[in-house]
Amino acid sequence: MEPSKPIINVSTYLREMAARQPYKRAVVYPVGRDHGGRVAYSHLTFRQLDRESDCLAHGMTNAGITRGVRTILMVKPSLEFFALVFAMFKVGAVPVVVDPGMGIKRMVSCLQEGKAKALIGIPPAHVLRKIYPKFFTSVDIWVTVGKKWFWSGLTFKQLRQTPWKKFSITDTGKDDIAAILFTTGSTGPAKGAVYTHGVFDAQLQAIRSNFDFSPDEIDLTTFPLFALFYPALGITSVIPDMDPTKPARVNPPKIIEAVVNHGVTNMFASPALLNRVGTYGKKHGVKLPSLKRVISAGAPVTADVIDLFSNMLMNDAQIHTGYGATEAMPVLLMGSREILSDTRHLSEKGFGVCVGRPVNTIDINIIKITDDQIADWTDDLPVEEGEIGELVVKGGLVTRRYFQKPRHDALAKIRDGEGFWHRMGDLGWMDNKGRYWFCGRKNHRVITRDKTLFTVPCEAVFNCHPSVFRTALVGIGTAPNQTPVICVELQAGHKRINKKAFLLEMKELADGNVLTENIKHFLIHPAFPVDIRHNSKIFREQLAEWAGKKLNR
Repeated sequence: MEPSKPIINVSTYLREMAARQPYKRAVVYPVGRDHGGRVAYSHLTFRQLDRESDCLAHGMTNAGITRGVRTILMVKPSLEFFALVFAMFKVGAVPVVVDPGMGIKRMVSCLQEGKAKALIGIPPAHVLRKIYPKFFTSVDIWVTVGKKWFWSGLTFKQLRQTPWKKFSITDTGKDDIAAILFTTGSTGPAKGAVYTHGVFDAQLQAIRSNFDFSPDEIDLTTFPLFALFYPALGITSVIPDMDPTKPARVNPPKIIEAVVNHGVTNMFASPALLNRVGTYGKKHGVKLPSLKRVISAGAPVTADVIDLFSNMLMNDAQIHTGYGATEAMPVLLMGSREILSDTRHLSEKGFGVCVGRPVNTIDINIIKITDDQIADWTDDLPVEEGEIGELVVKGGLVTRRYFQKPRHDALAKIRDGEGFWHRMGDLGWMDNKGRYWFCGRKNHRVITRDKTLFTVPCEAVFNCHPSVFRTALVGIGTAPNQTPVICVELQAGHKRINKKAFLLEMKELADGNVLTENIKHFLIHPAFPVDIRHNSKIFREQLAEWAGKKLNR
């Protein structure tokens, strides 16, 4: 008789923590404010969270949400959200998760691609399925978290079976599908990355081994999916009073309030949130002595934003910038002390943005730039030392495929024996200290008759100007005969400057740097088109079209 294979499932870690520390708070949620404005909180202990997810797992099984059933999950960060996700892991169901920040029409299109059988969502999600019924034709199991109005299906209360009875966690293995997480689609079509239980487990181990978490850690949960790892690690998760889909519009006092009220030690935050809270904190002299570390990812983090938020930190606290993608994360990590003391001035000279060194569970390489498919790995693919190329990664935390997207699989994956490399679509190089530098997206490079220009190094030459908020390099025409153009968005207080004189200054900056000496066109744009969530991923295709019209090209 063959020995049984071990269960690979994140929910097993929750059960372990429930046995080890049953009465410690697992998830904390703000439930309202009194007349004095003081916030009140509710919470689940690890024992309670484990039992709540058991009750929901039994209810899901009875409702037909069982192993392998793809289930759209549209629930805001809450006690219910955490219990539902761990229940889905326990039964082996497959959450289909789409970022609402991509816009409604793109979101429902992704949900249709997921071909889900069930939907668990708050009332607005069910309103959405009534407005766009053709995108939900595969769904026949409906659960409402909140008040059910004029639609059919179960309520959360009906799903949650009582009394409590221990649920036997499904015997998932490392190759079983755990979730389908859609990319944001900010630099191309949104695609569903297939997460296996093995990928989630590898991510959990990478997070545990790369950060020195102590038993009394408390995390501020500003990005729900990443925060799911913390209950599995035995860390308390505090949900702040914010809309997680709009970090650029967060209310800084509410974030600061949550950190101070709970003695938060760890925070995962997007650059947009760090910028907004850091600006407020510097203006009002706020310090956050309990914070040991801040982890920032989701979009490029500038040294200026790191410097700004660092004013609020004390003792040895650092901001750790994480590099990765929906298909593979975390890949690289970098500490703020090294950024501010060493790599910052190099970034300003056009070296790119230093994104750090590999996490200890991943292999990384840099290959020659090509837009073509690469079927198999060969030894002539890597670039020479110090040369810019495309970043590729391999390891247990890298997703193997997209959901029903074989053409995109062929473009993104390179077979290497029994394994594979994932092409990140990002360009960069490695220095002699083993650090990797990000130079922009591959499909954003500008190819002229004379040379290839990369966005991040070129833009750094102009971003140092005091009137510049941000710049974007775009190419007009088709490669290899594109015309490079620098689009400029001015700082809020500099809109009335002498634009003719300013553009001459831009030209002088370009002429003075070998990276940008071939750029002759500069255009001021009122406000760049950017992603809703981070307010930092620039839609360069739209800018290129606008610039082409301006230059009559």
